[in-house]
Amino acid sequence: MTWPTEIRLPKDRRALAVSFDTGEQFLLPAEYLRVKSPSAEVQGHSPHERKTVPGKRYVEILEVQPVGNYAVRLTFDDMHSTGIYSWDYLHELGRNQQRYWQEYLDELAARGMSREPPARQS
Repeated sequence: MTWPTEIRLPKDRRALAVSFDTGEQFLLPAEYLRVKSPSAEVQGHSPHERKTVPGKRYVEILEVQPVGNYAVRLTFDDMHSTGIYSWDYLHELGRNQQRYWQEYLDELAARGMSREPPARQS
């Protein structure tokens, strides 16, 4: 199990900076963390239930709350707050960021979805 040595939310709230005892450091964008949320709302209860989450390009992290000594709960400005990000999951997201991000972009394209939030009706 990897252990975080620092978790920091920069002032712009657009990413989470995580350093691990392995010496690895990752800057995980808020959008990436939101669309890869470990919550049942996003992941479902089995792989075929997993959802592709569009429209989160400008999402920000409002709060980082510790969960015991094994994880953090992130609250996003779209009010999603049900994902509990274990240290191992944050490490996995960091190590596989390039591949996971490309897979996400490919899923959006295949489904005709966009990173852009829907236009507001006036």
